[in-house]
Amino acid sequence: MKISELFYSLQGEGFLAGVPSVFVRLAGCPLRCGWCDTAYAWRESSGVDRTTEFIVEAVKGWHTRHVVVTGGEPLLNEDRSPRAGLAGMLQAMKAAGKHITIETAGIAYVSSLPCDLMSISPKLGNAFGTAAMGEAEDLVYSRHAVRELIEHYDYQLKFVVEGKEDLPEIESLLMDVGGVPREKVLLMPQARTRQELLEKSVEIAKLCEQNGYVLGQRLQVFLWEGRRGR
Repeated sequence: MKISELFYSLQGEGFLAGVPSVFVRLAGCPLRCGWCDTAYAWRESSGVDRTTEFIVEAVKGWHTRHVVVTGGEPLLNEDRSPRAGLAGMLQAMKAAGKHITIETAGIAYVSSLPCDLMSISPKLGNAFGTAAMGEAEDLVYSRHAVRELIEHYDYQLKFVVEGKEDLPEIESLLMDVGGVPREKVLLMPQARTRQELLEKSVEIAKLCEQNGYVLGQRLQVFLWEGRRGR
């Protein structure tokens, strides 16, 4: 397994925000989001080959049962092929008594993974510019994959938003997927700095109030401004 980094911190986003967790960041991602704060993990060549045994023993070295498997894109390699060895690594973590969150962009569905929370963060057009939305939709996310992930896993849906202009795209996806309670949908401000996060949070909070969504935290920005390894 190609590992970009493995570290202990607080979960920054979602319904488990603030929970001490071990992060296993896999190298390789087929997306190229303009505001990505982990671009160093895009290339598989940026990672180091580690065995499942090494990873699980490292994870067990911290006193928390929560593990976040992230990327990159943990479900796919950089060329969009399935990530070999993922199921085996997750099974070994579950055998060690770990709670597993998988952070995915929702561009692929993989069945029967040992996973306690599938954290799905479809990338909106704001990640690529408006031109991307005129191209193949699965460049950004796969509605089929999101639908299947929601149907087969306990999940949360997270959207990084610039402002109210992103709402039509979110509403369209939710309508197409169907059956998603709004209290399972988090809107998170797109921000790289603490100040930018604070400024945008007021606007995004109002959107949540008006539309029944949850205001999502981004503690990695608020506390550490996206510093690597935090």
